Amino acid sequence: MLKRLTLAAAAAMCLAAGPAGPAGAQPQPVERIELTKMMGRWYEVARLPNKIQSGCQAGASDWVRVSDGFAVTQTCRKGAPDGPVAQWKAKAKVADPASNAKFRMTFFGGLVSQEYWVLEHKADQGWIILSTRDGKYLWLMSQKPTLPAAVKAQAVSRIRQLGFDPGRLEFPLPSRG
Repeated sequence: MLKRLTLAAAAAMCLAAGPAGPAGAQPQPVERIELTKMMGRWYEVARLPNKIQSGCQAGASDWVRVSDGFAVTQTCRKGAPDGPVAQWKAKAKVADPASNAKFRMTFFGGLVSQEYWVLEHKADQGWIILSTRDGKYLWLMSQKPTLPAAVKAQAVSRIRQLGFDPGRLEFPLPSRG
């Protein structure tokens, strides 16, 4: 129990602290996303720095539909793509049924809660931009372990258009396997 409380406190501090997100107004989520498009494995291509993922490489999120939303398992490798596995689980519920583009995610048995928005989704290219509601944290995720250079450049350009500084992005190494 003490370990869980310590992890929850650390996660809460990471979510509460950190530099500001986009310049200007917070970008709004996409108009609508089909929930089936969220299911499956999403590989982390880029992210704004955050303490929980410090040193993470080969990140991925597995979204599985459950009766009241999604069970999400996030994993990464500490230090290197073949380093030790770090894993945390979350529950995600749709926070805006009109768009399906806002999710309330809870971690550590509900001790930590955060809203995430889908800011862009290119189904034809298999990538998505996800941000916390306040814009402090952002992820570029792909349905494949890597994106072709031209597609990645297009996604990073979109991140810039949304008001985020692409110079702050971290590009973790993908999985070797």
